[in-house]
Amino acid sequence: MNMSAAEFERAAPGRTSPQTPFNASELNGSEILVRCLHEEGVKYLWGYPGGAVLYIYDALYKQQSIQHVLVRHEQAAVHAADGYARATGEVGVALVTSGPGVTNAITGIATAYMDSIPMVVITGQVPTPAIGLDAFQECDTVGITRPIVKHNFLVKDVRDLALTIKKAFHIARTGRPGPVVVDIPKDVSVSRANFHYPERVEMRSYNPVKKGHGGQIRKAVQLLMQAKRPYIYTGGGVVLGSATAELRELVNLLGYPCTNTLMGLGSMPGTDPRFLGMLGMHGTYEANMTMQHCDVLLAVGARFDDRVIGNPHHFAQVERKIIHVDIDPSSISKRVKVDVPIVGDVRDVLQELIAQIREAQLKPDADALNAWWSQINDWRKRDCLAYSRDSAVIKPQMVVETLWQMTHGTDTYITSDVGQHQMWAAQFYKFDEPRRWINSGGLGTMGVGLPYAMGIKLAKPEADVFCITGEGSIQMCIQELSTCLQYQTPVKIVSLNNRYLGMVRQWQELDYEGRYSHSYMDALPNFVKLAEAYGHVGLLVDKPADVEPALREARRLKDRTVFLDVRTDPTENVWPMVKAGKGISEMLLGSEDL
Repeated sequence: MNMSAAEFERAAPGRTSPQTPFNASELNGSEILVRCLHEEGVKYLWGYPGGAVLYIYDALYKQQSIQHVLVRHEQAAVHAADGYARATGEVGVALVTSGPGVTNAITGIATAYMDSIPMVVITGQVPTPAIGLDAFQECDTVGITRPIVKHNFLVKDVRDLALTIKKAFHIARTGRPGPVVVDIPKDVSVSRANFHYPERVEMRSYNPVKKGHGGQIRKAVQLLMQAKRPYIYTGGGVVLGSATAELRELVNLLGYPCTNTLMGLGSMPGTDPRFLGMLGMHGTYEANMTMQHCDVLLAVGARFDDRVIGNPHHFAQVERKIIHVDIDPSSISKRVKVDVPIVGDVRDVLQELIAQIREAQLKPDADALNAWWSQINDWRKRDCLAYSRDSAVIKPQMVVETLWQMTHGTDTYITSDVGQHQMWAAQFYKFDEPRRWINSGGLGTMGVGLPYAMGIKLAKPEADVFCITGEGSIQMCIQELSTCLQYQTPVKIVSLNNRYLGMVRQWQELDYEGRYSHSYMDALPNFVKLAEAYGHVGLLVDKPADVEPALREARRLKDRTVFLDVRTDPTENVWPMVKAGKGISEMLLGSEDL
């Protein structure tokens, strides 16, 4: 007999649910933790119980203000909290037990760290007297996570817990955001102390710079106004720093071309004619050529990583002046030497930059700018994203384009996993708003797409949430289809199924003479039946004419999770492409360049 969620709730014995829990001044550590989360305004907590955190789960049982989401794997708990943070700008929170709970969460923590996502991950630990004695389900959480967190804490005294949680949230959300781990031994979670949550926290060793240096900003203004071939290059820092409005104002004011990295998509409208598309390894021809040949480059919230500029020696062959704005001083001149470094919050710096331009009443060189745009438009004529539109098999680019045409102008969020489908989503879905494109850029983690979508759907229940994935990636966290059913998060999964680990196969074709070593998926499940087994809707799409009707049906079924198994061309490659070791302008535009 199947019981409904309501029947399970009625059957649970002796549950109490006060709106604001634990009013007594002296609380145990678990109650203190829950009160701290309540004070931070936490609405959702993703986790998985175990012995070291059972007192915490008992405290969660006694309150209603925070909804706990029981995932099916700890990795998905952190990914879901991560997706929630990316879409909302709030701190995502996850809870896992000690030992394997922590080690299962490591991939999610590292994913958030690489993309600077504000998160607090609470981990259980064995009792303090047992630490270091190889106790059951013990691991060195602080040591394991140290390279992949912004900071971590081991709480050894319950009297330090509230202040530690306050510090954790402060560190996670300020400066360059990132994940913070708080490791709580089991005895600390049951020990008692008076509860006091500080209104603010001051940390002598942690004071991120917010305001940019005025003199450096004046130098930047001079360079930008003198530029003959200017370019504005922005990354995820503009999205994370909520500086989209300022970026658009600057572009409107100057009329300069602009590009976004993979993580920065949406900060400039994808439909704006001054937006040249994504740049980098799979960026557009015009975006990469403009990057290579500009004479003044304004980089904002980006880090010149290997997937963006290719070979740094090739990039340095063209003389240009570089202005670099970033909240993190360690990111400036890390891979590329810059001329005008500006450390500060990108929003504040852009506001000051715009104010100084307006105050000085300076104008760009109109003739030089027109000539520069003429050159850029010539590069645009290459139509580097062209693909066969009359194919008898489904082209993956067409699926993404169709989805964009159908959802353009609506409140829609797109998550992706990692691989070819990720690049096609970035190339062919024109994001006009920030925080609508949720993917793993830095670590490149397969399996994030579905948990990301779950986290977003809880935060944005009225929005459409599509996960664009592949048959390889989706299987890494496919058990979370069960979570989608239990917590009624009706996401839409578009699996571009080419029966290969597509990006691996593409590299093997281009660099390994077609030796497809272990990249073919020759034992795939019936995804339609699998989706149905989890209680969802499954649709098989194997003809180009069926793509649009299937997407429309998925959108019509607003209250159901829908899995679209879309059988795409297994030979299709992502173009343009910059091969490893090549310069940003040394692009392959298609098979004819091989």
